[in-house]
Amino acid sequence: MTLPTPPAASSLDGGCAFADGAYVPLSEAKVSLFDWGFTRSDVTYDVVGVWQGAFFRLDAHIERFFASMQALRMQITYDKAQVRAILHGCVRAAGLQSAYVGMVCTRGVAPKGVRDPRLAENRFYAYALPYVWIASPEKQKQGLDLHISQRVRIAPESVDPTVKNYHWLDLVQSLFDAYDGGHDTSCVVDGAGHIAEGPGFNLFMVKDGVVSTPARGVLMGISRQTALELCQRLGITAHAQPVTQQALRTADEVFITSTAGGVMPISKIDGVALTGLPGPGPVTQRLQEAYWAMHDEAAYRDPVDYSH
Repeated sequence: MTLPTPPAASSLDGGCAFADGAYVPLSEAKVSLFDWGFTRSDVTYDVVGVWQGAFFRLDAHIERFFASMQALRMQITYDKAQVRAILHGCVRAAGLQSAYVGMVCTRGVAPKGVRDPRLAENRFYAYALPYVWIASPEKQKQGLDLHISQRVRIAPESVDPTVKNYHWLDLVQSLFDAYDGGHDTSCVVDGAGHIAEGPGFNLFMVKDGVVSTPARGVLMGISRQTALELCQRLGITAHAQPVTQQALRTADEVFITSTAGGVMPISKIDGVALTGLPGPGPVTQRLQEAYWAMHDEAAYRDPVDYSH
């Protein structure tokens, strides 16, 4: 499918979307009231970061996006190279050096009176907006206060968590639990009561220098994978395995990973300080520094051309 010509650089200052085959200001991007992505949360998406004028690990995010569409039996008229070009076009048009960039596929609208998902026309959307932080750099110096909610994450036997989706009601309710208690953010547990994930992030703990992260029932985040790769680089032992609530509460360090902020320290759990000083512990700090340094490596950078 032929792509439209991207708008001039910075012509949609501050944010740009791609909807119905055209680049538009964020305020003009619309989704039908009858799109199953809206009415049934029948949608998959991915989000990639742009930092100092370059995408970070864009290929990995696009690969996961297409794998998610395949798992949900969705397809779009654009191939991977065209999706990459659209995302670049959104960032360039928005004139953003650091951006939060999304790609979305919805089931679309089925013919009137039809309930067969095979007959719906899948829709593709994209957008670029200023970079989003789960915790600002200033907040990270202090560390976050994490609430362990007893709300149970949707079972992986019901909805595959490795397919990025908008099934967030359990996560959103856990945030209310956290805010009601005066905490910064939250995580949920799985059916066995083990730690699962938080709203848009994966969890890690450090005990006696060994890093652990939940292995099942969570999104296999690109930032999660980056942290595991960095552990290997730095000679830090790391395991994907069940993490109990007690283990998390008695850990030496806890941190979270997300495209929206990278590696971010947890300094308290339900208001109780972890061992050590506020802010990142030594292992978390090494990974945090290595994560941002990785953004300068040519293998992971996809620079945006702002000259067109």
